[in-house]
Amino acid sequence: MRMKISDAAAASGCHLETIRYYERVGLMPPSMRTGSGYRTYAPADVERLRFIARGRELGFSLEEIRSLLRLNDDPKLSCCDVDVVARAHLADIHQRIEALNRMVGELERVIGQCAGGERGACTILGALRHTG
Repeated sequence: MRMKISDAAAASGCHLETIRYYERVGLMPPSMRTGSGYRTYAPADVERLRFIARGRELGFSLEEIRSLLRLNDDPKLSCCDVDVVARAHLADIHQRIEALNRMVGELERVIGQCAGGERGACTILGALRHTG
C-alpha cells in the first residue's frame, strides 16, 4: 500500500522537507508519482527513512549513512564492512568529546577568573582576544 508524503513523514519521523532533501541528495530513490504529480511511498521507503533518521540520531554524516545504506542494500557484503564505518564514526565521536572537554575546561577556567568588574578587565573577553 502506497502512502502520501505526509503519511510517510508521520510514519518515519522525518519532516516532509527532509524527505524531499534526501531524495535530492540520493539517499532516497525518486518517489513514485500519482497521475496528479503527488509523491507516494511504499512501506520499504518508510523503513529506509527510519534507517536514515536513526543514523542521524547516532550522529552519522549523510555520507556515512550513504555508505551504510549501500552496505545494507547489498547482501553479498560483509558485516565487517559495516564495522569499519561504525568504528571510524566512534573514533570521530571520541575526538569530538575530547575537544568538548578541553573547551569545558578552558571556559570553566576563564569564568572562574572573572571578577565581574569592568569590561576592559574582563578575563572572558581577554581569553577570546588571545590564544593559548
